[in-house]
Amino acid sequence: MTKEILSAENIELGVQLASKEEAVRYVGGILLNNGYVKESYIDKMLEREAIATTFMGNALAIPHGTEDAKKEVLATGLSVVTVPDGVDFGDGNIVKLLIGIAGKGDEHLEILSQIAIICSEEENVEKLTQAATKEEIIATLNEVND
Repeated sequence: MTKEILSAENIELGVQLASKEEAVRYVGGILLNNGYVKESYIDKMLEREAIATTFMGNALAIPHGTEDAKKEVLATGLSVVTVPDGVDFGDGNIVKLLIGIAGKGDEHLEILSQIAIICSEEENVEKLTQAATKEEIIATLNEVND
């Protein structure tokens, strides 16, 4: 039985986060609590953030681990967190949508490109950020796969 990459348990709506570090720990914590990663993966996410920000523009950040973090990943998964009030990712970059990624092997590259395609459309990011239900988020992120 393989784990679902994105299930409702991996989504949190309307979260308030005070800092980039708290934001990264939060999305990493969801992946940890739901069995996708070992605890050490969260440190790798923070390490990755220190090397280069995962802020992507369009109020979106995609925190993920460093290259060497793959051994900390138990199953490929995503966590999605909306932050209506935004969280500062530095340099005045305000993030309202966080998508945490853990990928086995090279699976995360495929996922990253899918998310990049979806979130290059500002209205999709808007739709995700404003989503009232977890189902709405799953539906929006799955649209590209259809």
